[in-house]
Amino acid sequence: MKRTQLLSTVAAAAVLLTATAGGVLTSGLRGAAEAATNGTLAATAGCGKAPTLTSGTRTISSGGQNRSYILRIPDGYDRNRQYRLIFGFHWLNGSANNVASAGYYGLLPLSNNSTIFVAPQGIDNGWANTNGRDLTLFDDISRQVENDLCVDTTQRFALGWSYGGAMSYAVACARPTVIRAVSVLSGANLSGCNGGTQPVPYFGIHGTHDSVLNISAGRSLRDTFVRNNGCTAQTPREPALNSFTHITTTYSGCRAGYPVQWAAFDGDHTPSPVDGSGSPNDSRTWTSGEIWRFFSQFQSTTPPTTTPPTTTPPTTTPPTTAPPTTAPPTTPPPTGEPGTCVATYRTVNTWPGGFQGEVTVANNTAATLNGWTVRLTLASGQAISSLWSGVNTGTTGTVSVQNAAYNGALGANASTTFGFTATGNGATAPGNLTCTSP
Repeated sequence: MKRTQLLSTVAAAAVLLTATAGGVLTSGLRGAAEAATNGTLAATAGCGKAPTLTSGTRTISSGGQNRSYILRIPDGYDRNRQYRLIFGFHWLNGSANNVASAGYYGLLPLSNNSTIFVAPQGIDNGWANTNGRDLTLFDDISRQVENDLCVDTTQRFALGWSYGGAMSYAVACARPTVIRAVSVLSGANLSGCNGGTQPVPYFGIHGTHDSVLNISAGRSLRDTFVRNNGCTAQTPREPALNSFTHITTTYSGCRAGYPVQWAAFDGDHTPSPVDGSGSPNDSRTWTSGEIWRFFSQFQSTTPPTTTPPTTTPPTTTPPTTAPPTTAPPTTPPPTGEPGTCVATYRTVNTWPGGFQGEVTVANNTAATLNGWTVRLTLASGQAISSLWSGVNTGTTGTVSVQNAAYNGALGANASTTFGFTATGNGATAPGNLTCTSP
């Protein structure tokens, strides 16, 4: 959105400071949140079902009105795999299409098909949230998606810029047991805060000389969750004018599992600041990488083995007619002789101070492999911050990654992948890759 567009409407938006953010947490969502809190099954009703929803613009009846949203389902969707769910809220006079076409604030290319994305459309291209109508939309979309697709209820997130940031803040205030974490870019309290007393992991980003929504508004939202999350109060460092840099601060003292992070940048009202330049650029901004790292640190509380129905194995496993792992067929190597697998690495994306990698594990034998272990050596200064579709031992130096419960069995010439994000210079690929199978 152009800054002048928002300036022309910010006066009208100011009245929204008194907008209520009502609405009651639905029993279905509450049950899922309680299940996640208790460490029980985190899968939604859509797990194991053949989906009927498809990527694209969807319509939904919510609060007596016809509303819409854009849905993005991962390529190769596996109905027995639990996915993250991320809501991306658009800015004032923006649209769901703007969010989707920009890769959901740049997170889509970083997700490596691990995430279901939703971009809701606001009434009058905004998020007044009158009488909680937009929170109701959030609830209704969540219910529709989760009844049809496989979502990990401990892995729901929201983010947005400007008015979209305000809506993300409203979701954090009103749905603390539903949402796992939020990121607010250049936001203010425009969509209300119904509740706002419970802890939620929070990442705020704001320009030091924002001429539309002053940085003091962003600091106020941040401080709500500094208090709620039990963090130690402090005044984070912020960059000097014309330095064209950003400073990210992670608060200390926060409750375990409820971090607060704050990034101030030398810039105006933009979702895509670039260090070293006063010009915003969606493809060169550092915000998407830092937000993805913030969201990725939250791992599922439930291992994937609990999600697939016992009668329907994941797509990476052999057919149900294959013998169990305790009674292998006579064709695999004799007991005690290791099978053969090959691991190959590729860098998916890089950003200043971090990168995302992917390892493909392939079975190059004519027999089924029942389990695999990959070892790789990270370069000096590199450290894994999150890893999915595998179980890692260690985060620096030589790291060992074993298969997850759902992707250990590989038929002849079959392959699977695991991915990770890491801090450090992504220009140096991890070395000494080896793959073994018992």
